[in-house]
Amino acid sequence: MDTEFLAKTPLFAGIREEDLGHLLGCLDASTKHYEKGEVIFRTGEPISRIGLVLEGSVNMVVSLYWGPSRIFGHMEAGDVFGENYAAVPGQLLPGDIVAAQPCRVLFLDLSRIYTVCHHGCRFHHRLIENMLQVSAQKNLRLAERMLYTSGRTIRDRLLSYLSAQASLQGSAHFRIPFNRQELADYLGVERSALSAELGKMKREGLVAFRKNEFTLNGRTRETAI
Repeated sequence: MDTEFLAKTPLFAGIREEDLGHLLGCLDASTKHYEKGEVIFRTGEPISRIGLVLEGSVNMVVSLYWGPSRIFGHMEAGDVFGENYAAVPGQLLPGDIVAAQPCRVLFLDLSRIYTVCHHGCRFHHRLIENMLQVSAQKNLRLAERMLYTSGRTIRDRLLSYLSAQASLQGSAHFRIPFNRQELADYLGVERSALSAELGKMKREGLVAFRKNEFTLNGRTRETAI
């Protein structure tokens, strides 16, 4: 287990590497590797364990009764998933948690995170605080996604999402974690319509892109305000 990496994740922030081995034992930790497209947690299942992405990335994908699937969440290395559903006994997952690329996941028993063991580990209290912060940040990201998908037009949604990514990454040149189909699913639009709108924005000089790398110019940022 790469304890140096774990110590840098939000969930284990402030916990010493030498304490992580004991803590992982308390949390009944286990790891598993998944290939791209493999389902980690399946729709309709109750879960009691959460996942922390060690390598690669995963998506939460919801299949609509009518129409295509939608990406409702994306988690990269260091991110946690499944915590809100594992926290409520019997709560069923509304979508699949799927490997977006080959990945390795660390699984932890959530009930053991929120219950201080009989050893009274001082670092366990820090873990509980970290878990609460991680959950709050995930809720904020969900609220942000609602802003991206609230635009009336595809251009509104693209400008909102791309502007936010530029701000988060601190540069007008940045990389997004989605290919075209995934971006369309995330923004809740058709891929062909999204590609057509991106083409128009490129011809108008609002944005330049190659695959999942984008560059915004000043006019794009002003338009998005």
